Amino acid sequence: MMTGVAMGEDKATLASEKDKVSYAIGLDVARSFQPVAQDVDLAAMQRGVAAIFAGGKPTQSDEQAQSTHMALQTVLAARSGQRIPGMAPGAEPAAPSKQDVGTMLGERAIGPSLAPLQEDLDLDVLFQAVRTAFEGRTPLLGEQEAAAALQDYMTRKQQAAAEKNRAEGAAFLAENKKQKGVITTASGLQYMVLREGSGPRPNPASTVRVNYEGKLLDGTVFDSSYERGQPAEFGLNQVIAGWTEGVALMPVGAKYRFWIPSELAYGANGAPGGKIGPDATLTFDVELLGIAP
Repeated sequence: MMTGVAMGEDKATLASEKDKVSYAIGLDVARSFQPVAQDVDLAAMQRGVAAIFAGGKPTQSDEQAQSTHMALQTVLAARSGQRIPGMAPGAEPAAPSKQDVGTMLGERAIGPSLAPLQEDLDLDVLFQAVRTAFEGRTPLLGEQEAAAALQDYMTRKQQAAAEKNRAEGAAFLAENKKQKGVITTASGLQYMVLREGSGPRPNPASTVRVNYEGKLLDGTVFDSSYERGQPAEFGLNQVIAGWTEGVALMPVGAKYRFWIPSELAYGANGAPGGKIGPDATLTFDVELLGIAP
């Protein structure tokens, strides 16, 4: 069972890499929320993060969280000297409870953002760093040490994710190419015709209008024009190589499914935003609606 901040025993040294990473991330969290340090109950914040890590739903309702957020923003605005509409000059707005603020931030901000890293974190150590920074005491890691610990950690995570994605992608494509109707091109792109088309085909420099849905191998949808309710239009020389090659095979009116190996997708860096990891193999369903004149 995880102890609360008030009950936890502070580490005097950071002996393990997990300790260092947790502490460095805690310092980063503290920097982000330093402006509200005096308004936060850290024990409530830690409980909120722990609940999200455990897969629980926020204990605060959406309305309560929004009310707490708005009250906190009003307090911060007043402290900065801004005039608050409807409030007499010199009057101070009512501050939300520290527990409500801590719970809101833990459940709505910190917990969701750190959940993908939770197996690598010790929350007691992380919140030791937050508390130390909030109280203005000297942290166990200097700024450069903390930055180095985070950089090393993220590099290791990137490498591990890339190795996993490469192995899974290679195994999937090796089996998928055996399926009836799947065609593999010389580049390694795989595709299947879901619906034939009868119109012209674009060339690799054409601008096309398409509807599409992109998925990871586990079925997670990372992008969809269907969800946005509007087709996309772009030049085939402005997209990933798998799209440039694949869509150029399609006649207007067709719908194809593509399986794009990482070297024809976003490669070792993945895509900005974190939805597509390094060396990920991707699946796209694409409808070619038209070619710009």
